[in-house]
Amino acid sequence: MARRSGMLEFAVLGLLHDTPMHGYELRKRLNVLLGSLRAFSYGTLYPCLKTLLANGWLAEEPASTPPPSALAGKRSKIVYRLTDEGRARFQELLDESGPDSWEDDDFGVRLAFFSRTDGAVRMRILEGRRNRLDERLDRLRKSLARSRERLDDYSFELQRHRLESIEREVNWLGQLIERERGNTARPPRPEGGAGAGAGDEHPGAPGAPGPAGTVDAHGPHDAGPTHFSTGTAPTTGAAPNESRRSLGAGPRATPRRRAATRRTMSDGPTDPSTATS
Repeated sequence: MARRSGMLEFAVLGLLHDTPMHGYELRKRLNVLLGSLRAFSYGTLYPCLKTLLANGWLAEEPASTPPPSALAGKRSKIVYRLTDEGRARFQELLDESGPDSWEDDDFGVRLAFFSRTDGAVRMRILEGRRNRLDERLDRLRKSLARSRERLDDYSFELQRHRLESIEREVNWLGQLIERERGNTARPPRPEGGAGAGAGDEHPGAPGAPGPAGTVDAHGPHDAGPTHFSTGTAPTTGAAPNESRRSLGAGPRATPRRRAATRRTMSDGPTDPSTATS
């Protein structure tokens, strides 16, 4: 894919793969998905739609209901849907895993559609992204070592922040890769595009990841990026007291109960022969 235009094409095809949309709704979804392009306007979107229509990948239909915004104008009364050729084009883009797929601008969008991406392609993209960040880390560390004495404290902290941010992403990618290796036999999800599975599963729900080395008996969990783990038990959101009780710590003693226990121990054992009924 050519950089920004290719990313926009991929995102539009991916979002319309799930359901037809008018321009207003499509623009809202793109703003959420693309992040770095939040400020893009109809002047950016509609040339892309025009190209996709000319290629036969999209078709226009009249909207059955008006758009939710009066500001959308007449153009938003058109609904865009994916054609069979458009679905084939989207699948072709899904199967690509070249260097652009793990660059900063494209990686997040590719990750958003991982549920539809073949496992081998997912692995190539994840490993490519990690390798790219490893190279970036090496350059940044060398640069910091050479320029430390010339940087003021604030400039140094800014560079250190960048370094730590990259290190965190490298660690996160390592977690995704390890989890992906455990899910190589799992096919991509047949339906639900970018963001469709977010929140579908949560710890404690059927199919959600359990403690390390366990799988919920109610069903397999999602292979999406939200649920990758490092081999440690996931946080379930249970209160600390609930966690202690689940580990067999028993009920917490109250002050009255502890006082009664101390009195019983100080009185010594009771002689059965002197006890009254």
